[in-house]
Amino acid sequence: MATERDRRREAYVGKARAELSGLAVRGVRMGGNAFSAVALAKGDLTPEERNGAELFSGPDGVALRKSLAKLGYEPEDWCTLCLPAPGAPDALAAPLVRETLAALDPSTLVCCDDAAAQAVRDAFADDLAAIQSFPEAMLEPGYVVYVRGVRVLALGGFANALGDQHQKQVMWARLKELPPLGEPF
Repeated sequence: MATERDRRREAYVGKARAELSGLAVRGVRMGGNAFSAVALAKGDLTPEERNGAELFSGPDGVALRKSLAKLGYEPEDWCTLCLPAPGAPDALAAPLVRETLAALDPSTLVCCDDAAAQAVRDAFADDLAAIQSFPEAMLEPGYVVYVRGVRVLALGGFANALGDQHQKQVMWARLKELPPLGEPF
């Protein structure tokens, strides 16, 4: 016999499933745990990802998952999102980017490359314009910015940094700015 709590949980899951299915039909590419605290976004895809491989299935994903685990995130506590730069053939319109992030509702968004950061800049231009610090308002790499209650960090070319020891250290220093927030209860 289903309890009221079970029925409520099923309603939440059903609502999320419908929202995410609707987004996928409109061209939003995502993966991982839709109920996670962290969304990892990239717009510059590898050839394998362009041909249908899972987002962050290469060395960048391995490194990010290891980094998140080292910071204290649970292994299942992330989702992925493809955010090509505005103007790219597969770019998402700004309202669709906002709708997608509202549906996923992460507490933290990591823009792993410049394309994803630009998509977020365009989608939240009005919110970012209200930020006093120019580097933060421009989502320059390394700054943690709060946009509509979400921590946003642009890494600035995570995948490209993996081949350079110094740049890997820079990326790690930036990621350390995003410790898990903890449970709200």
